Amino acid sequence: MLVRRFLAVPLLLLVAACSATGSSATPAAATPTSAGSSSAAASASESAAASAGTSVAEIDAEDSSLGKILVDDQGMTIYFFTPDQQGKSTCTGDCLANWPAVPADTTPEAGGNVTAKLGTFTRDDGTSQLTVNGFPAYYFAGDTKAGDTNGQGLFDKWFVFDPAGTPIKAAASAGGRPRY
Repeated sequence: MLVRRFLAVPLLLLVAACSATGSSATPAAATPTSAGSSSAAASASESAAASAGTSVAEIDAEDSSLGKILVDDQGMTIYFFTPDQQGKSTCTGDCLANWPAVPADTTPEAGGNVTAKLGTFTRDDGTSQLTVNGFPAYYFAGDTKAGDTNGQGLFDKWFVFDPAGTPIKAAASAGGRPRY
């Protein structure tokens, strides 16, 4: 429990940079707050960036505390951002640094119980991003291992997808962690 509280501070700083769209805030990974917290945020960001570096081959549905959710072929959770429109991402700059786009050079295969329509679109920067029912899909830098759902409900704008591609807007059950 003490470790979870210690890690919550850098996590909160990490997501603070993307509570609004655009890139006006300083990236959280570069904002030291106490000994060690900057490196913890940087590690989380690097983990998500590593997941985002290769194009996904398959999207699957896995069990979680929120029910079945969409994950990539490495088991990393995929998120929906409420300000986005079909085929148009509003997450840029610092937001994109903390919520990396799910790369998809070709349309991934839908595994298991996935009934969502998977596709791709080209971002303004020329990269290709996965879409779920036409909406851009993201990772969260605060998810460090397969099955993590640390971004669920943050700022009431970030939500996991169910197998049909509908955002699950239930609160995360991560030890009573507050919703932001």
